[in-house]
Amino acid sequence: MDSSDRIEHFNNPNAPKPNSIVVAVTVFVQDEHGRVLLIQRTDNGLWALPGGAQDFGEYIAETAVRETREETGVEVEVTGVVGIYTNPNHVVEYSDGEVRQQFSICFRGQYLSGEPTTSDESSAVQWVRRDELNELAMHPSMRLRIEHGYERRNEPYIG
Repeated sequence: MDSSDRIEHFNNPNAPKPNSIVVAVTVFVQDEHGRVLLIQRTDNGLWALPGGAQDFGEYIAETAVRETREETGVEVEVTGVVGIYTNPNHVVEYSDGEVRQQFSICFRGQYLSGEPTTSDESSAVQWVRRDELNELAMHPSMRLRIEHGYERRNEPYIG
């Protein structure tokens, strides 16, 4: 899929109306130096936490582990929930006519093993220091999740 196949609308009053909601995950995982694992997406070129849609037959925590492995080559275990992100003003328009309202659970993951490795969905994978985040092209909703991940709230964000 190239970048023309996916258009993100964020707080855009002219955005098309959503016609689907898909359960998806992102994963906030840090290494021993406090760096966060990020991918550069092949579909839009933006930096993001690894993640993706839940498949039939899997628990949602399994989705988080699988998507992180597939997109980054890194093995993690889920240790908690950073937040649940359902902003109705954030929709993604696909070339096939699907317009998806955001529904994403951001999990906290614990690094287990593996080295950052690219995939069909990630043109770059790297551990990023917090002070380097502002240099990266990233969607505002992803920045929010990363900030919440660093905050280590007592309760998950719900929004």
